[in-house]
Amino acid sequence: MTQDHTIRQILILAVERDPHIRKFEQYFLEEAGYRVEFADNGEQALEQARRLLPDILLSEIMLPRGDGLSVCRALKSDPATRCIAVLIFSILAAEDRAREAGADAFLKKPLDDVVLIRSIEQLLAQHTSAKRNANGAN
Repeated sequence: MTQDHTIRQILILAVERDPHIRKFEQYFLEEAGYRVEFADNGEQALEQARRLLPDILLSEIMLPRGDGLSVCRALKSDPATRCIAVLIFSILAAEDRAREAGADAFLKKPLDDVVLIRSIEQLLAQHTSAKRNANGAN
């Protein structure tokens, strides 16, 4: 058995209402080696995040049935999901609002595959380091 079979693939839960952007996100993320699941709205995003416990939630702000900032606040306030890294991705100039909601990162649309993948890699590195520090402190 090779080492690839023993390493869990990074899971990204993407919450995007535009089907064209979803296709691009799926293509770019899967090409980079990530597993991708999608949610259509805020309620579905929360349910899937609690069930799947993804490594990263990639969400736009403007969603039906619960906006991305509300989803972020709910995840960050729940001990079971607060370790999920949240990247808010929006057409709105809302970085301050995203940070106030607890987002770990913010990207402004339009989609740039290089910037998206770089941001995800940085988030993963930050969260891996934070988990190591938290485990070492116990």
